[in-house]
Amino acid sequence: MPGLRGTVDGEHEETQGTMGVTQLADERPTEAAMGEAATKAEALPGGRRLGRAGWPGMDPAMRLLRNADSFAYWLVAAPLAARLPASLAYRFACWRGDLDFRYRARKRSEIVRNLRQVLGDELGPEEAEGLAREHFRMTSCKVIDVMRLRGQARSLRKLVEIRGREHLDAALAEGKGAILCGAHFGSDSSAFCLLHASGFPLTAIGRWNWKYAPGMSSAERWFWDLVYARRLLRHRQRPNIEPWAGRIQVAAQAAVALRANEVVTILADAPPKDADRTRAVEVPFLGRQAWLLPGVVTLARLTGAPVLMTFVHRSGDYRHQVLEISPPVPVPMQGETATAFGPCVAAMDAAIRTNPAHWEYWASTDNLVASGLLPAAPPTGTAAVTPHSAVGEPAALLEDRCSASDHQGGQRGSHGNDSGMQGDQAGREERRSLGMAAPHDGAGVGHGSGQP
Repeated sequence: MPGLRGTVDGEHEETQGTMGVTQLADERPTEAAMGEAATKAEALPGGRRLGRAGWPGMDPAMRLLRNADSFAYWLVAAPLAARLPASLAYRFACWRGDLDFRYRARKRSEIVRNLRQVLGDELGPEEAEGLAREHFRMTSCKVIDVMRLRGQARSLRKLVEIRGREHLDAALAEGKGAILCGAHFGSDSSAFCLLHASGFPLTAIGRWNWKYAPGMSSAERWFWDLVYARRLLRHRQRPNIEPWAGRIQVAAQAAVALRANEVVTILADAPPKDADRTRAVEVPFLGRQAWLLPGVVTLARLTGAPVLMTFVHRSGDYRHQVLEISPPVPVPMQGETATAFGPCVAAMDAAIRTNPAHWEYWASTDNLVASGLLPAAPPTGTAAVTPHSAVGEPAALLEDRCSASDHQGGQRGSHGNDSGMQGDQAGREERRSLGMAAPHDGAGVGHGSGQP
């Protein structure tokens, strides 16, 4: 969950963030910043340029073949597989993930490299390769999750155990609504849909990446609306709260939902876009000092709604999952924002370290750079440009385009350019919004949940 994602072929998700909320009260994603880097024709060493295909030297026929494969999986193969018994459906998804792992060498190498650079001595070469393979499998399985949302989502609900719903019930009993804070981790968009189907009126803060990605044709936008957005919106209380720099309405829209005693989701692990850097706070994250947008804190302080952390973990058989909802996290109404944001960041850190392959950003170098988890890439002309993928968008498409997106905006897909580059900024703006700098989702006011 989860706009074009750009990490693994065939998966797209909504970017959530807290972009708008932060801006309003001085507050990402989650599923918000889903723009694809606008600079698709960056100069490469030797005078080569990145064309619409996104990869240096990629044959146009190969790009068309890859995109056709992605479309076929979402439109035909996954919907048919999802109707099979769960054991067969997810076995098929794992098989497809293994094919991607084997043949998408650039993306595989990027994921392995990012895992080892961030986690360091915690991972050896073989373990990193194993996690990369698992990452590809999970990306493929997420598409099956989306397809099994048909009807009342019964076929997926039978496979997902919800733990801690009593905490959410207790939070809503106070009458101030509830904020579910998470990360771009696991099948979060589908899990949020299940909560809504289970009786919790839920709205996500985030944008559909394909709506804003430069170069996307109207046919492509229509396609992702059809195969992805429509399926998720059937299980949401309200349309996505779409954040964008300068849109203070995001906080107001989220407040309306919370005052109606509803649930609002926000993904808080999205890196800040350039325009929101001043609102980001430096926090300990994955052994580094990272810059994240504390939109969830801003929103909680504005509304008085309790914040609960939520993560969805996939089991070893790839079909069963557990959605965990924590008790309310203390959010002091006064004091340093970074300190108040600390418990949320610590929970995300623990979840990622426990199941590294669940985290989407390993396939998004630009996002890791923007958040401070990786050093900035050398100036263009010194090293090859790393392809970018877009968060919340069909991975295959944005990834091959190599726009500096983050998953749009250099956030979520493969990221390779310096976050300060104007070309990448457009993409990052889309997905990082959830940091609540301007408004956001990733479901976080900032991974829309879209995962809306």
